[in-house]
Amino acid sequence: MKVNITGKNFNTYKHLQDTLERKFDKLGKYFSDDITVKVVLSQERGKDKIEATINAKGAVFRSEDVSDDIYEAIDKVVDKLSSQMARFKGKLQKRYNDNKSVRFESLPELPEEVEEVKVVKTKKFELSPMSVEEAILEMEMLQHNFFVFLDMETDSVNVVYIRKDGNYGVLETTY
Repeated sequence: MKVNITGKNFNTYKHLQDTLERKFDKLGKYFSDDITVKVVLSQERGKDKIEATINAKGAVFRSEDVSDDIYEAIDKVVDKLSSQMARFKGKLQKRYNDNKSVRFESLPELPEEVEEVKVVKTKKFELSPMSVEEAILEMEMLQHNFFVFLDMETDSVNVVYIRKDGNYGVLETTY
């Protein structure tokens, strides 16, 4: 497994890079191809943050953690990724049965206590054409953390949301 390390306002050093490569190599047994994991290290409010993304030809695994100790955060991220792979093993096998990059036989089995996801509520609403600024205002008035709207400029359905850093993001759809 190749580890692509990026530091944003974060100094990486040899021991940290070696630790990252050693920890993520343990996840390499789950993939038949040579997969690249993208790791972003940064500082967030005085704490160390790690974000890791593995793209295995259609199956994307992602995890992040913020901690006072970067080595503790690395361990948590690797554990979360391993847990994700095990938890979604059955669903991934059904969806990507012909995907040879993920070695499903290597993924650990989870206890059968995991239940199927079911939709418990469906909500319908009318989309009104509006600008991004109007959508943010609507979202804030409703005190939601996201809002679906029809963008009047592009005539497409978009989603505006509040990011963890307090800023706003927009998801633009294409079809």
